[in-house]
Amino acid sequence: MKRRLIEQHQTLREKILDTIREAILNGELKPGEKVAEPELAERFGISRTPIREAFRQLESEGYLTVVPRKGAVVTALSERAVEEFYAIKSILEGYAAQISTDNMTEKDIAKLETLNARLRILAEQGDVKTFFKIHNEFHDVFINASGNEKLAEIIHQMLLRFNRFRLASIALPGRMEMSVKEHDALIKAFRRKDGATADALVRKTASFGGQVLIQSMAQQEGREVKRDILKKISMFNVTFFN
Repeated sequence: MKRRLIEQHQTLREKILDTIREAILNGELKPGEKVAEPELAERFGISRTPIREAFRQLESEGYLTVVPRKGAVVTALSERAVEEFYAIKSILEGYAAQISTDNMTEKDIAKLETLNARLRILAEQGDVKTFFKIHNEFHDVFINASGNEKLAEIIHQMLLRFNRFRLASIALPGRMEMSVKEHDALIKAFRRKDGATADALVRKTASFGGQVLIQSMAQQEGREVKRDILKKISMFNVTFFN
């Protein structure tokens, strides 16, 4: 009975997390807007305790800011924060990809191919939530294959802290399909045990993901969008996927 209650509590918490994440990502909840505990409690028919637990997790992921005596408000995305995150991500994950090439087994590569085949289907279906989950599993394979436990720990902590940026980038039109192509190229580099190319691919992918997200933020805020982003997309495809 106790175990069942715990599982129900966790399921409700996940529903709350998904509801708020989706509302923020699709623009239903705007930056600076308060997320009301009473409305969520009434909607899900629960006490405020699991809601506050969800708020704490969403704050750790960069979605919310909990303000004393005011409650939880939607955190505004900062271009500087996006730039800094993707710069760090590109360096750390690129290094992990480079040193993992010598450790990568046929089993690891087969797993990457299986995961990417599933990602291709999810991209066609437009299932962003599941795509993001499997996308993380793909990256975990080469990060863990690096054999550097401290590096893997730092990367995982950083990715959790900035999940909002990553999910927002993946959800942009065409981004999932491009991610699958990026993975195809990366798998080829792993098969050749080409650490330098694996590093370059991961760095370019991370940098590009940040650029696309920043352009999308500018567009949503009615600011001028740099038209050379289309040129960069074209160059990126030609360089790595042909």
